[in-house]
Amino acid sequence: MGNRTILILAAAWVSAGLLTWFVYATAVAPKTEPQTRVVVAARDMALGTKLTESDLKLVSVPERTVPKGAVLQFKDAISRVVLAAVSTNEPILANRLSAPNASEGMASTIEPGLRAVTVPITDVSGVAGLVQPNSRVDVLFTRPGSMDEASTSTILQNVRVFSTGHLAPASQTAQAAAAEARAPRAPVVTLLLTPDQAQMLELAKNEGKISLSLRNPQDGAVLEGSAPMTPEVLDPTYDQRALSARRKRAPQRDTSNDAAAWAKLAALQKQEPPKKEPEKPRAVVDVFRGEKHVQELFK
Repeated sequence: MGNRTILILAAAWVSAGLLTWFVYATAVAPKTEPQTRVVVAARDMALGTKLTESDLKLVSVPERTVPKGAVLQFKDAISRVVLAAVSTNEPILANRLSAPNASEGMASTIEPGLRAVTVPITDVSGVAGLVQPNSRVDVLFTRPGSMDEASTSTILQNVRVFSTGHLAPASQTAQAAAAEARAPRAPVVTLLLTPDQAQMLELAKNEGKISLSLRNPQDGAVLEGSAPMTPEVLDPTYDQRALSARRKRAPQRDTSNDAAAWAKLAALQKQEPPKKEPEKPRAVVDVFRGEKHVQELFK
């Protein structure tokens, strides 16, 4: 076998090997993707948890799967507070953390411009435990008193529930938390309000009874000008009396905005009643017919 033949066979074997490697690399071998290290939760954490290094870990994920706003370094998450519950291995997102200079705990989760106000409730006034954090409620105020003084009105509408019950400090030991749980304590609900609403609620708490009315979270309607309810609505005949009163007031309402009609009515009331003409004198004539005596009148 000549040298030329050997070279041809060697080139053929090399070409076959390169072709086999190319087919394997493009069709069979697993593809490697660029990886990025992101910060994830090392454990389940509740709303208001202040992050420490032990709460976090770094994991490598495909670059194309990195969520928007993911934290890439520990220093960007440590000492900040989570604004929503986080599960183990869930990426830490910057928009779900408090500002770097915010105070720790639940207080940093309150939106700027709002205030957290706590009210005591019972199973009845708290809608039998159906009120949960982020629920939407109306606040009802009942003023005690006699039948003429008592009333109930809606003083706040569509406000958000911040939390329910009492929150234990993060640094509290398990033994202290268990002892506190055994201690009798009235249930409470904390609402997020504007400063004016917070003052109104505090005044109502000292003047009467507060209760909550749970609403559908999709229902954002606000009723304007609703009058307080008084004990007369409990009278079975209230609807009939209210209907009769409306019927009697109907003519007045029809002309309430008509200044000309009111002026005409006032003028008629001031007019003196027309004077009656004096009766004309009548002539009386005595008529005698035999023993009969009659009188006839002539105008």
